[in-house]
Amino acid sequence: MTRSRRHPHAADEAPLPGRQELLEALSRPDVAPVSLRELLRRLKVDKRHRMTFKRLVRELVEKGEIVRMGKTQYGLPRQQGLVTGRVQRHPDGFGFLVPDSGSEDLYLHPRNLDSIFHGDRVQARVVHRRGRGRDEAVIVRLVEPSRRRVMGIFRSGPEGDQVEAYDRTYAAGIFIGRGETSRARDGQVVGVEVMQPPSSRHPARGRVVEVLGYPDEPGMDLRTVIRKYELREAFPEEALREAGRWPNPVPPDAISEREDFRSLPIVTIDGETAMDFDDAVLVERLPGGNYRLGVHIADVAHYVREGSELDAEALARGTSVYFPGTAIPMLPPELSSDLCSLKPGLDRLTLSVILDIDPGGRILQARFAESAIRSSARMTYTDVAKILETSDPEALRRYAPLVEQFRLMEELCRVLNARRRQRGSIDFDLPEPEILLDVQGETLGIAPLVRNVAHRIIEEFMLAANEAVAGHLLSLRVPSLYRVHERPDPIKIARLNELLAAFGLRLPEPYEALQPFHFQEALDRLEGKPEFRFLSRAMLRAMKLARYSAERGLHFGLGTSTYTHFTSPIRRYPDLMVHRILKKVLRSGRLDEERMERLRGILPPIALQSSRTERTADEAEWEVVEWRKLAYMAQRVGEIFNGFISSITPFGFFVEIPEVFVEGLVHLSTLPRDRYHFEERKQILRGERAGIVYRMGAPFRVRLDRVNEPQRRVDFSPADAPRSGPGGRQKTP
Repeated sequence: MTRSRRHPHAADEAPLPGRQELLEALSRPDVAPVSLRELLRRLKVDKRHRMTFKRLVRELVEKGEIVRMGKTQYGLPRQQGLVTGRVQRHPDGFGFLVPDSGSEDLYLHPRNLDSIFHGDRVQARVVHRRGRGRDEAVIVRLVEPSRRRVMGIFRSGPEGDQVEAYDRTYAAGIFIGRGETSRARDGQVVGVEVMQPPSSRHPARGRVVEVLGYPDEPGMDLRTVIRKYELREAFPEEALREAGRWPNPVPPDAISEREDFRSLPIVTIDGETAMDFDDAVLVERLPGGNYRLGVHIADVAHYVREGSELDAEALARGTSVYFPGTAIPMLPPELSSDLCSLKPGLDRLTLSVILDIDPGGRILQARFAESAIRSSARMTYTDVAKILETSDPEALRRYAPLVEQFRLMEELCRVLNARRRQRGSIDFDLPEPEILLDVQGETLGIAPLVRNVAHRIIEEFMLAANEAVAGHLLSLRVPSLYRVHERPDPIKIARLNELLAAFGLRLPEPYEALQPFHFQEALDRLEGKPEFRFLSRAMLRAMKLARYSAERGLHFGLGTSTYTHFTSPIRRYPDLMVHRILKKVLRSGRLDEERMERLRGILPPIALQSSRTERTADEAEWEVVEWRKLAYMAQRVGEIFNGFISSITPFGFFVEIPEVFVEGLVHLSTLPRDRYHFEERKQILRGERAGIVYRMGAPFRVRLDRVNEPQRRVDFSPADAPRSGPGGRQKTP
């Protein structure tokens, strides 16, 4: 991150231009492309600062933020028709460029990927525009290499050694040269540094750089994923020292200048296994029927000071990573599990959002304060649901002083939800798997993680607080971080519509003008039908991924143009940054131009870094859950399951087993002998002779034949079909 600097002996000189000034200068149409000499002149860079300025230019070229043309000309990538983004390789050889800007993905031909790895950040030029098809781009420069480490199982054979990768990008395996095995033994889990990506002419090549052990060793799945994604487990010593220097308990002088809410019956509501409590809430009835909602968030910015080693480590991590039964926190436990955790009965420093809301869900007044609270109770979603949904006598007795407050919370939750749905927000309320563990951390089973009224209460309150903070900072024209979610890709919507049409549904055209309420209407029509689950998931997959941005933009899913993340600073770095900005505003009213300029310079790279670490954490969390599911299913080979057909392909169909959230292939070869035709528009598979039709959503009983964990593949056959071959588990973590 680059900031404006002054020469120590020239206090009256103009400051050295920083990143933001340079980018703004190049964005003017009358300037770019421009020579370095002209940039120095236009930005009035003093002679003694010129070497520093030239280093800044080189730094931005290396990051792909500006482009060098020839030896001395510079401009912005978009002015040269260039797009910067990450490469997603497909096992079939082609790939896509996912732009940093969030614009439409671009197709990459296999011939353009010979030396490019999955995850590389590159600059590319659009070379072929296809109207409503996906535009094609050609890579012109590698900006930032991706992780080169791939995890897998070492296989030693007479024709040479290879690694069976835990990555579909390397479905054909990774060839390991002589002397590059690090003495790995057949069947061991290893880390491979990939030296050459796969292409149509040759397989991937690499060398073993780490041997972890055998797949069945306890905790191997977690160790493998941590290595694969290069997650940071241990904290630097200096960061730990900084976290441990704060007095505990919170001293009175830290509270004296804050708004004191310690006497109010504020509570936290989290899951039974929650590892940190960074939000607490209170709802009060105001005269005239209005509500007052208090959302109190741990004041992490008080402890994690900007520019500290602790701050640098938090930014590098970007987010906490949550696995079944454990987590890798963004902050050391002294803060994440203690001083910044809103434990009951203990004084805690907070940043509070106080909203007055009318019965129609409109916010009448928003107030923000540095504050202190003392949580009255550590509530769980289950206990609150027992009070509100089932009127459990024991829960009602135990929490009697708080029961009316929880009922008022539910009332306000429904008001806020109705208001949000009215403006077109989408609610994807899909069940998620919960991995059930024994005391040793081994998988006992899989169950749906049921969302109850308490989950919805906290969700609505956090959404309201996030939006209120974003709106407040925007009204003051203060630079900030935003959470944006662009409109769906029209190409993906066209494909989704083909699927929906088979069930009598259709999203209106033109797809570029679709509104969130169109999706919500479709979801409402599907509610209660057998196809609800997989069609909802198909709609979700058609959406773009949300990301962080220093520029305000549309959040399509929530139906708002002003949204941020404020409510989880213990586990998300963007929330911590928003806290810092809000605190500066609360203390000074408005920020001076120097502070504003500095924020404009540091926020874009923070947004990009935070989006990357979020994606990495999501992928790592998903992978551990998938392995746990497949390891559990591998113990049940040969069993019969009731499922439903979740997708149709020319080579068979996939069946999902709802009880365990596992999907597997029923190949054509396991079906009654016939000539089958895949009718894509109707999403059916039809037998030519017998007329048997397999359609999406239909119930289907299957036998589990095989589990291939490295490729995350499950093979089923019809439950009434004769067994045609050996099944079993191909062992992995």
